[in-house]
Amino acid sequence: MARTILVIDDEAEIVRLLDHSLTQAGYLVIGARDGEAGLTAARKHAPDLVLLDVMMPGVDGLDVCRRLKGDPATAGVLVMMLTAKTEEGDRVLGLELGADDYLTKPFGMKELLARVKALLRRAEAPTLAAEVLKSGSITLDTGRRTVKVAGKPAELTATEFDLLRALAARRGKVLSREDLIQAARGAEATITDRTIDVHIAALRRKLGKAADQLETIRGVGYKLKE
Repeated sequence: MARTILVIDDEAEIVRLLDHSLTQAGYLVIGARDGEAGLTAARKHAPDLVLLDVMMPGVDGLDVCRRLKGDPATAGVLVMMLTAKTEEGDRVLGLELGADDYLTKPFGMKELLARVKALLRRAEAPTLAAEVLKSGSITLDTGRRTVKVAGKPAELTATEFDLLRALAARRGKVLSREDLIQAARGAEATITDRTIDVHIAALRRKLGKAADQLETIRGVGYKLKE
């Protein structure tokens, strides 16, 4: 069954080009030209992935991301932000709001297709193996991709879950930022140390009191305490 991708961008030419390329790659594509239309389409069609432009009139991409991730009906939808190179602050804020990846404009279609494929494959990966990992009050079910802290569910993005899983699988050992980049994205995607730090900060907030189990090793990386 074809995966569904929702493209939200106010530029008609961008929507047309993405529609053509993604359809050729075997995806079912839905287009929306503004934030409100995009939110309506996301609720109606439950896409597997949203490609979301940041700079849009009216409801911008950051607000769309915030509302998607804050709505239980759409919180699990993968979101890739599309940003201009000058919008670094927006990229960081988008990740803090729960976006799973970002791509800077202008981008090549081959790169976008590779990033889309990698992101969707990561979401499918849990069907290959199931394992329950525990660290203090944190419990991860890798098969269901769920996390509980002191018995209560914690809602993590796909990237946050993959980072926590990598740390829990090697509890007590320090993982460098490069280790975490590979665990969260794989070799196909471009990511920076700053991006990892943003995701770790968001992860700490969602872990609440259990965040003290996640230790920063200055100049090296992170670890979950034994």
